[in-house]
Amino acid sequence: MVLSGLALSGANNVWKGNFDLPDTEDGILTAYEISQLDLSNTKLVVLSACETARGRIFPVDGVFGLQRAFKQAGAGAVLMSLWKVDDNATAVFMEHFYRFLFETSDRHKALKMAQDEVKKQFPDAYYWAAWVMLD
Repeated sequence: MVLSGLALSGANNVWKGNFDLPDTEDGILTAYEISQLDLSNTKLVVLSACETARGRIFPVDGVFGLQRAFKQAGAGAVLMSLWKVDDNATAVFMEHFYRFLFETSDRHKALKMAQDEVKKQFPDAYYWAAWVMLD
């Protein structure tokens, strides 16, 4: 769970070796750190970057990555991508997803409706089928 994570503000300083402030966050939030949070009141986590559903596969235990970390932390559902996603198609998808989510309050319906809208502009499945929801 330390091989997956999110790079937040300040993370570039760590990678460039410019980070030497003790007692200060480094800008890297690992999947392990996420798994230790209390997200039990979080209904939905949206990971809109490329390959956010990826992780390391263990034959008995399944996939360890961001998705597992958020679920262990108590998040109700995680929306994520299975492969590298196109920036323009993702922007269209997210715009529609959030609009439909606020209109319907049904995350699964919003996902399907957003995918259908993206299909109109980008018919190839590469552009819309990467998005999956883990409950």
